[in-house]
Amino acid sequence: MSVDIYKISFDEPAHAWNEALPIGNGRLGGMVFGNTHTERIQLNEDSVWYGGRQDRINPSAKEKLPEIRQLIFDGRIKEAEELCTFALSGLPENERHYEPLGNLFIEFDGTDFDHSSYHRELDIEHSIAITSFVISGITYKREVIASYPAGAIIIHLTADVPGSLSFHTQLGRGFSPWENTPYQTQSIRRQNYNIYSDSIKAYPDGVQLMEANEGGKDAISLACGTKVIYTGGTSELIGNTTMIRNADEAMIILAADTTFYTEDPTESVLKKLKRLSEYAWDELYAEHLADYSALFDRVKLFIEGQEEIVRFFQFGRYLLISSSRPGSLPANLQGIWNEDYAPPWGSKYTININTQMNYWPALVTNLAECQEPLIRLIDRLKESGRETAKRMYGCGGFMAHHNTDIWADTAPQDVCISASYWVMGGAWLSLHIWEEYLFMTDKEFLRENYPTMRDAAIFVMDYLVEDGEYLVTCPTLSPENTYILPNGESGVICKGASMDNQIIMELLNACIKAEEILGMSKGGITNRALDVLKRIAPIRVGKYGQIMEWNEDYEELEPGHRHVSQLFALFPGSVITRSKTPKLMEAAAKTLERRLSYGGGHSGWSRAWIINLYARLGEGDKAHENICKLIKDQTLPNLFDDHPPFQIDGNFGCCAGIAEMLVQSHEDEVRILPALPTAWKNGNVSGLRIRGGRILKELVWENGRIVRCEICDDQQTRVKGE
Repeated sequence: MSVDIYKISFDEPAHAWNEALPIGNGRLGGMVFGNTHTERIQLNEDSVWYGGRQDRINPSAKEKLPEIRQLIFDGRIKEAEELCTFALSGLPENERHYEPLGNLFIEFDGTDFDHSSYHRELDIEHSIAITSFVISGITYKREVIASYPAGAIIIHLTADVPGSLSFHTQLGRGFSPWENTPYQTQSIRRQNYNIYSDSIKAYPDGVQLMEANEGGKDAISLACGTKVIYTGGTSELIGNTTMIRNADEAMIILAADTTFYTEDPTESVLKKLKRLSEYAWDELYAEHLADYSALFDRVKLFIEGQEEIVRFFQFGRYLLISSSRPGSLPANLQGIWNEDYAPPWGSKYTININTQMNYWPALVTNLAECQEPLIRLIDRLKESGRETAKRMYGCGGFMAHHNTDIWADTAPQDVCISASYWVMGGAWLSLHIWEEYLFMTDKEFLRENYPTMRDAAIFVMDYLVEDGEYLVTCPTLSPENTYILPNGESGVICKGASMDNQIIMELLNACIKAEEILGMSKGGITNRALDVLKRIAPIRVGKYGQIMEWNEDYEELEPGHRHVSQLFALFPGSVITRSKTPKLMEAAAKTLERRLSYGGGHSGWSRAWIINLYARLGEGDKAHENICKLIKDQTLPNLFDDHPPFQIDGNFGCCAGIAEMLVQSHEDEVRILPALPTAWKNGNVSGLRIRGGRILKELVWENGRIVRCEICDDQQTRVKGE
């Protein structure tokens, strides 16, 4: 069956959330189900989180830190781990979690919904979800968009016979109907629709407004409203519901706001609904499409016979545009699409790989604007992370552990020995600032954001402790893996994990280069950074020919672990390269093969990381094999990545990996088609970004050989070959 690279299509309604189609404008998200009798759009707004800001820093941390370190140095790992759980864990243990905004139900009149010619699709080229079907000879069509310029979700309803649209809408903050049948046939209607809302009111002119408080101290409050605009037919307000009968055409505008963004969400929503109601559907959609296309159309990709892979690549770009725009919060573990009030892992920002992976495609696939929310979050983390660094560890600079939330919380999350007490989250995130400079060469951006990089570097340098000839992080861990001691005991907490060393190398070298670019001859950290770098243990090869994951060549409790932390220096880092460290490249390849031989890559995002690693290794066929496995076995019906459960990082990571197979620029030269699989015989691509402020204007290959390549800098051809 042929695949349209720009469409995800179904011939029946969604029977489950994982079959619904995602729309989004950065702040507002919707999952469109496409049922004939009851359209359900499950709603999210990116600032709808439970609870307010907390001070969770453990007052015992700084006092017990020397004892924890001594236990580790003495080899008393279990005692150190137990003390960490009491002295380092956040109080309370959990950060805030993300929640749904609610649901919009469009209930159509009637009891007979036998239909034919059903079609449901997400058009990722035009950013619109469309449902159409025929009932009793009448063709019905629904078009749904989430417009960034309008700041709203807009639903357009039409029928090809005048007077055929009769329906009412209902906002709900709870669950879907327990009877999936037409409204008129339900014996219990709206059960648990609104168990998490505080009020739903009707206003004149077809407006319905839902208000709620998220709960917890200093919680966020929200407002969500709809306005129905129709032509032909009649309307009647009954209770808090506007009934539309026998209309020719209708448009439903949905807007939402919270106290995270504005003082009075209700006023904000009502004003927006009033303003947008002055426009016709064609005008709103044209504005939406122009805005979206300006981003999406920057990159074109064609690979002969690989339509599913091309679609997955462009779907990743669609998801990033839809979940991360200037002014929004960053994409979380599920982007913005989440239906659970207690979602897996809180649907937060997991910053020991997952949040970073969300933004791997941003720069290379020419969506730098979509990284702006991440940069803003890092800036907020810097403020809270300074307090955490000082009060927990007695260090300067700023830091974050392995998770954060809407409030930029930097204290440890959970009491998870294999994850919670890792201190490098802020350091890793700060490298996204440097990467943006490398791609965009915006010196003012670097000048504005370099203090964040510097503060992250100050923390890690302050945190290091003496271990013979080396300086090591302690306590630390290698996310989220377990080693085996010579006496047979297992351990997680350690000193000097390889990933830490590799992040430190990347960050300190980036700071040194940034200070040179910015002309910081005084007041910088270059001299100290150079001294510290001399005392960071080099990347070492272990007994299996693998990159060592810890400072000792331990056996692993789980050799097929989903994290591949010891290969950070290969990707997303740049310390391991084919030109400068060929022996380490060979060891990295052995590390990856060993992981996979024991079942690695079993989670969706882990498979995506493997794709990028194979791309850096130049192993195109192996990268392609893992892309196929991800799409076939680790992807849900609507193409969401399956961890399991759904996590969006695998979508973004795979998208970045496909780009990495086509062009690489992390070394001193640009490499074109560095990991081209045998199966990708013919193709072309345009618009990918290259470090140094350049763009791959056009690349064409035939039978695996480059026939045309143009790389442009400021619209001028810089490299050209045929």
